[in-house]
Amino acid sequence: MNIFIIGASGLVGGNCYHYFKEKKENVIGTHFSYETPYTVAFNTLDINNENNFNIYDFKPDVIIHCGALTHVDYCEQNEVESYEKTVTATKNIVDLAEQLNATLVFISTDYIFDGHDGPYDEQAKPNPISIYGSHKLEAEELVLNSTVNTIVLRITNVYGDEIRGKNFVARIFDQAINQQKLTLKLPTDQFATPINAHDIAKAMYLLLDNKHYGIYNISSTDYMNRVQLALRILSYFPTAQYDLLPMTTNELNPPAQRPLQGGLKNKKFMDLFPDFVFSTIDEYISNKLK
Repeated sequence: MNIFIIGASGLVGGNCYHYFKEKKENVIGTHFSYETPYTVAFNTLDINNENNFNIYDFKPDVIIHCGALTHVDYCEQNEVESYEKTVTATKNIVDLAEQLNATLVFISTDYIFDGHDGPYDEQAKPNPISIYGSHKLEAEELVLNSTVNTIVLRITNVYGDEIRGKNFVARIFDQAINQQKLTLKLPTDQFATPINAHDIAKAMYLLLDNKHYGIYNISSTDYMNRVQLALRILSYFPTAQYDLLPMTTNELNPPAQRPLQGGLKNKKFMDLFPDFVFSTIDEYISNKLK
């Protein structure tokens, strides 16, 4: 397959790039603002920009859209930019996929739900409570209504290896391994299903390779809040110094609302691939320490 990954300098896109390369696929990965040694420039807001990689000559069989503005509070305070980088960019990519007759994969989120009764399956009715969630849902609908084969992967609390180490788990791990004191104000009431980005790449590859399309939740067996997640990581560092202040979301008072009882059920995916084994936070930390 010729595979074009938009946002390959990020956590999910980078893991997809490296995993698909291992599978001997012909892969091009792109960046928007953060360049890496293995990515090429591609501006999804200006598809015909002269500095863009020539996707038309590449003729991808699959376009994977991992590019995203994921800072939830920033989106809440910058609605126009959020719309452009989430909805407008996705519309441009849908148009491009239709021109090239390429299968399109879109990365979505459990933030399209209100968090009243999660974890959610694929049939649950979306009800976003933030700008970020609303824009991701609108982009998801654009993808699902396109004329090409599409896969929507809903994920949440993604962690794993990435070039910038920005994700929550990686940041705590790096500070602990470097013996830096941590100061953590974390919500006790936001529950989710953390997922390793490497597992997302593996699951995506299976769906593409077996031509399974539609919406799929990708989640592991871990289900915890942010305090529990931090303490799980720190349990591997008995000498770590940290100040942990557990708080409710109301006490933290973030600009954007969060789905509190969030997370995702992966039964639909597991029914297709019952032998698939998702990794856990414990396995990830243990392997990194080795």
